[in-house]
Amino acid sequence: MSAHAPTEPNKLAFTYVGFRFFWLTTLLVSFAVQIMSVSIAYKIYEVTREPLLVGIVGLCLFLPALLLILVTGLTADRFNRRGIMAICLTVELLCAIGFLLFTEVEAHEVWPLFVILIILGIARAFWGPAAQSLAPNLVPAEALSNAITVNATAWQIASIAGPAVGGVLYSFAAPVPFATGALLLCCAVVSVLLIPKPPQRQSHQSTSMETLLGGFRYIFSNKVVLGAISLDMFAVLMGGAVAMLPIYATDILHGGSIANGLLRAAPGIGAIAMALFLTRFPIRNFAGRILFVFVALFGAFTVVFGFSTSIWLSIVALALVGASDMVSVTIRETIMQLWTPEEVRGRVNAVNSVFIGASNELGEFRAGTVAHFIGPVAAVVIGGFGAMAVAGIWSVLFPGLREQRSLDHKMVADGTAEKLDETPDQPSRA
Repeated sequence: MSAHAPTEPNKLAFTYVGFRFFWLTTLLVSFAVQIMSVSIAYKIYEVTREPLLVGIVGLCLFLPALLLILVTGLTADRFNRRGIMAICLTVELLCAIGFLLFTEVEAHEVWPLFVILIILGIARAFWGPAAQSLAPNLVPAEALSNAITVNATAWQIASIAGPAVGGVLYSFAAPVPFATGALLLCCAVVSVLLIPKPPQRQSHQSTSMETLLGGFRYIFSNKVVLGAISLDMFAVLMGGAVAMLPIYATDILHGGSIANGLLRAAPGIGAIAMALFLTRFPIRNFAGRILFVFVALFGAFTVVFGFSTSIWLSIVALALVGASDMVSVTIRETIMQLWTPEEVRGRVNAVNSVFIGASNELGEFRAGTVAHFIGPVAAVVIGGFGAMAVAGIWSVLFPGLREQRSLDHKMVADGTAEKLDETPDQPSRA
């Protein structure tokens, strides 16, 4: 329980001052990263005219999280999470300044950009587990579901508006988006330092291979957490259709760049609308069953999009894909945080972050590969049916996850969470 919780805990996350600054930090950082990412891609292609190098941008940001997965999670469990976030933001600010200085000169080599990108990726790798693990320290368990839903809207807002803002700013001059990103990150550093220092139980275990692998060990010993993480990974791996949007916009819907922009924005708009709905009408019962229903709907609406030849039907279908995903994210992340003990939360979130990143990257690769052999429509439709199949199979494989009920407190379905220490008590979940 957060030290800032009142006697009668409020279920609205924004009631707690620490979370308000946490949400603002998430929004500022997400905007900065989105603006800089699209601008870096523009700059690299402008200098080299090489699409392959543009594709490596995402790889530079993802690989550090994968390679450092054992270190980043343990760091979030061993040290002050707010402090880790502040250090990461400072490094990201320095990276933004590096991008700014690079674009101020007429450069014919882009390797310095990739060096800075790798440093940025390392900072993001440490940021993820620390930030995800801090939220449960800022609100009581009763408000955690609302906190996850509301915090997801910050990322969705940035993902919708960030690339467009980055493109507009880059059109004025190449340094402008990086100067803007630096300003946003500077504000984020101030915002994260304004978060009241929350209580965090420090681990006193010695560093060993056992402690480094503690996150994996906990996940594979706890069927509820394993089910929640793997459900998202395989559903997105099968149902991800983002890579196909340019093809649909151009060759199937015949709408060009405008259609592509609308298609890209649609899932985020649907997700934000659903998040607003969930803040007003939170899920109070049968959370596990609702989770599987909406994962299946995620796949079903993907199938509708796959078959659609109307731009407006496609936009609606993608908005419903985003809305379904938001329900899934809220339930899965809340269950995972409630079931995960404080002392291993950073390591579990590090694994979760890598799984999410891998599912997005591999999902686009799957869609692109299948589309190459049998066409984009078949790639999207098969993926949608695959996501529906994952929902059905996982509901059978993980009955404990299916039977989860309330997200309001520490209630879990039949069974107890596995512990990493020898104490007989139920593990702390918030």
